[in-house]
Amino acid sequence: MGIRSLTRAQTFNHVLGNTAAAMLGTTFIWFGITFWAYLETRSVLATSFLGGAYMLGMAVLGVPFGTLIDRHHKHRVMVFSAVATSIVFSLAAAVFLLTPPDRLTDLGQPWFWLFCGLILMGGLLANIRSIALSTCVTILVDSERRANANGLVGTVNGMMMMVTGVLSGLAIGQLGLLWTLLISLAVVLLSLVHLLTIRIPEPEIVHVEGAPKAVDFKGAWAAVVAVPGLIGLILFTTFNNFLGGVFMGLLDPYGLELVSVEVWGILFGLSGIGFIVGGAIIAQRGLGRLPLRSLLFSCLGMWIVAGGFTIRDSVVLLVVGMFLYMVLIPFIEGAEQTLLQQVVPLAKQGRVFGFAQAVEVSAAPISAFIIGPVAQFWLIPHAESPRGQRQWEWLLGTGDARGIALVFVLVSVGGLILTSLVFFTKTYRRLNATYEAGDVNKDIAAFAPGEAADPIPGPDPLGKGHAES
Repeated sequence: MGIRSLTRAQTFNHVLGNTAAAMLGTTFIWFGITFWAYLETRSVLATSFLGGAYMLGMAVLGVPFGTLIDRHHKHRVMVFSAVATSIVFSLAAAVFLLTPPDRLTDLGQPWFWLFCGLILMGGLLANIRSIALSTCVTILVDSERRANANGLVGTVNGMMMMVTGVLSGLAIGQLGLLWTLLISLAVVLLSLVHLLTIRIPEPEIVHVEGAPKAVDFKGAWAAVVAVPGLIGLILFTTFNNFLGGVFMGLLDPYGLELVSVEVWGILFGLSGIGFIVGGAIIAQRGLGRLPLRSLLFSCLGMWIVAGGFTIRDSVVLLVVGMFLYMVLIPFIEGAEQTLLQQVVPLAKQGRVFGFAQAVEVSAAPISAFIIGPVAQFWLIPHAESPRGQRQWEWLLGTGDARGIALVFVLVSVGGLILTSLVFFTKTYRRLNATYEAGDVNKDIAAFAPGEAADPIPGPDPLGKGHAES
């Protein structure tokens, strides 16, 4: 099929599939290294710091990555992401091969942190493609179908999570970390080859204000505050993520206390079916008249589920809870993306998506870094002591990992209270009104495949003077 014969829908499907392949490669090794780190060290400090470092990296790099996407054609940026990820994963493989196993797994040695840091950096560089995909939805999908497209993205992400969750546990248990890393590298390289065959028929990258700076924090902030109520949504999601960071650091240790790594990988992967279910519902039915309302109701449901699936030492309860949790995540992510795609001009979307990511995830590493030591040295010993067991047995029952279960319950109560209060805020009403006022990008996706839309007036920051197609 010739590149120019692709319809916008076909191009979107190719971009989505390619981004999904990149996610498959990077999450496969990230899940794997998290499982490996806990099994080798038996320390929730290690997993909490790994998870927190990843979220901290997303926070620091969100605006630079978003600015990069706004400055250049989306396809060019995605190719850069794939190449850089491949290089960093190759360096990680070299460190693994050259470091003696006893030194690599010693938390007091730099090699463990160097190796994990390279995997972390590769995953962060791959995240560029996820941010770019959100702007591609604006370019390639008409406004009335963007919620459905975001639901499809959630479905595909769920499929990848299901596959990687299952395969990562099996790979670590049966093949070891090195083969897990090499498989990830091969998948990323194959996605790069496919990416080189895709062209995105986007408008010229030009801006009324001129080219944004390489790291345009000022422009990102101006674009956010220009939308009434948007900063409130970002702050809410930030605090929500502060609580969610607890789950990031403790969920894998909780699961691995109950079952083997192979079984945990399978169970975690199967729970990813929830992503598919949630995304499929959105793809079919959309998000309703007010995506923000859908987001808040989904958050309420998420915290109810999160507060309940660890109250007993039960693998069945854990799996059901994780499944329901995963069903709700596409509604939360899809609602925010749909809202931003409608109220933020395309020329600024990279920076706004990057800024939102940076601020929202900045809270998660803080909570992960805090909860690791708190859980390790206080809550877990307290809940699992004879006195703690008597004090909390009425709520948590008896069995393994009751200390981690206590943390989950306390955090969920806080999230439930916070979300309930948002419905009564002025920000909630203002942002709904802004969304209902209309789509600021309604003409962006109106050009035919292979044709350029009317350029946004201003100088071309790349000096090309033509669309990449």
